[in-house]
Amino acid sequence: MKKEQEVCTRDGSVDRHGDPAIRGKTGAWFAGVLILVNQGLATLAFFGVGVNLVLFLTRVLGQDNADAANNVSKWTGTVYIFSLLGAFLSDSYWGRYKTCVIFQAIFVAGLVLLSLSSYLFLLKPRGCGDEHSPCGSTHSTYQNVFFYFSIYLVALGNGGYQPNIATFGADQFDEEDPEEGHYKIAFFSYFYLALNLGSLFSNTILGYFEDQGMWALGFWTSAGSALMALILFLIGTPRYRHFTPRGNPLSRCCQVIVAATRKWKVQRVPDQDDDLFQSDGPKDCSRNGDRKIRYTQGFRFLDRAAIITSKDCTENRIHNPWRVCTTTQVEEFKCILRLLPIWMCTILYSVVFTQMASLFVEQGAVMKTTISKFHVPPASMSSFDILSVAAFIFIYRRVLDPLVARIRKDPKGLTELQRMGIGLVIAIIAMVSAGIVELFRLKYATKECPSCESASSLSIFWQIPQYVLIGASEVFMYVGQLEFFNGQAPDGLKSFGSALCMTSISLGNYVSSLLVTVVMKISTRDEMPGWIPGNLNKGHLDRFYFLLAFLTAADLAVYIICAKWYKYIRFEGQQQQEADSKSSDEEADLAV
Repeated sequence: MKKEQEVCTRDGSVDRHGDPAIRGKTGAWFAGVLILVNQGLATLAFFGVGVNLVLFLTRVLGQDNADAANNVSKWTGTVYIFSLLGAFLSDSYWGRYKTCVIFQAIFVAGLVLLSLSSYLFLLKPRGCGDEHSPCGSTHSTYQNVFFYFSIYLVALGNGGYQPNIATFGADQFDEEDPEEGHYKIAFFSYFYLALNLGSLFSNTILGYFEDQGMWALGFWTSAGSALMALILFLIGTPRYRHFTPRGNPLSRCCQVIVAATRKWKVQRVPDQDDDLFQSDGPKDCSRNGDRKIRYTQGFRFLDRAAIITSKDCTENRIHNPWRVCTTTQVEEFKCILRLLPIWMCTILYSVVFTQMASLFVEQGAVMKTTISKFHVPPASMSSFDILSVAAFIFIYRRVLDPLVARIRKDPKGLTELQRMGIGLVIAIIAMVSAGIVELFRLKYATKECPSCESASSLSIFWQIPQYVLIGASEVFMYVGQLEFFNGQAPDGLKSFGSALCMTSISLGNYVSSLLVTVVMKISTRDEMPGWIPGNLNKGHLDRFYFLLAFLTAADLAVYIICAKWYKYIRFEGQQQQEADSKSSDEEADLAV
């Protein structure tokens, strides 16, 4: 009975001592739940700073709106840049556990310093910082430097931690085991739910206190939440499963390019992997990170890197990776190249997603925002997005996925690529919905409106459908994206796969800003203020929404082509059921 309980995992994971992980004593939901709670608390802490940072810069530091918005954009972009750093260190040298601990500690330190700098230096005189009592701009250079050092420390900590925690959570489930493989898929849905629940608390409760000028309370609450997250994470240390880092992935990719280029004159490239070099390592996945990737057609020029020439044999170059690469190493590089078109198609979806924090709020601000005497903050409408995410995760996991699996007689249900395609379709509908609401808002608008507050008699609650649709699209797109990039990234680049999701959101922000600038440049004439002027009653925000719907539809068409072309990664020694489910016929079948 004891031997039966001490069955090792089959995906190559190890325990904290470096020994093969025992399935009954490590990982699974005990570790997974700790990581989910950790993610919720860390998200609460991060958005407790980020959601109202622009108000802090204007009310406390005395910056104007343009400078404050620019500084927040730079800070947000830096968070996502640091995600690439965290993914690189994790995959190359530190491993995911160590990377998560180090960057979470940096995150906590940044929040503590931010709380101290605000309480001791910036919130002067006491009680300043709300809408009616700004603190002014008389802070010293030292105080400003201290503040910026602390918030960029927060950016470094959160950015380096985020791409690793999702992947580390997925590491706790053995994808080679049918039951745990199913749990791994479910984990990503619950992970995104935990992220949204954390942001819900910070957007509502913490956001309210900070809007009332209680900045120190809000920042200290964030610091306490981050500290609790770190402590909970450390509690699970004895139970975590790990994957040993495999070294610098950039050098491995460069080795393939260099080795293939050196053999560009080789006339014959084999049609199968029998004639290509493969290491003599084990095929039973017993050594961590040594799972061999099956050979695939495509990018055949790169196959030259694994060809052994007579010159390689005579000069003993076989063990020089800059001369001869293994088939698995070549396939790793092919995997990255195949992921990039899919990733590029997700950027335009992120453009749609970012409208929720910008134009949706501006649109809501010029609608009727009162119920009796109660004022509804336009930014609080994002709560409907979070509630929608929670509802649709439940609907998908408990209703839609089992139904599709029963109809298709496939326990896996919809593939990740199909779900991402559905997310794009729902995003198109969301933009059309927002455009229609804007048409009716203009119909009931006051044409001359200097301040643009309550500039239309149309209730702000007409925005609920577009928020709900965005939330539904997130469940299909972002959860599917997390699963897809984690599952399809090679073993040595799992954190990089998660970082791709974050960089997609980052580039979506930049593309959105560029698109707005271009649209305003083109649409502004002497007699026309443009589509998105200061007074939205004189503009055509509806046309911008319809433009986004059109661009997303075009993106969907390109995405379908890329998805049909994509070939799933397949490892030697995987279960036949998984291999069959990812056959070439299914790869080409997209139900969108």
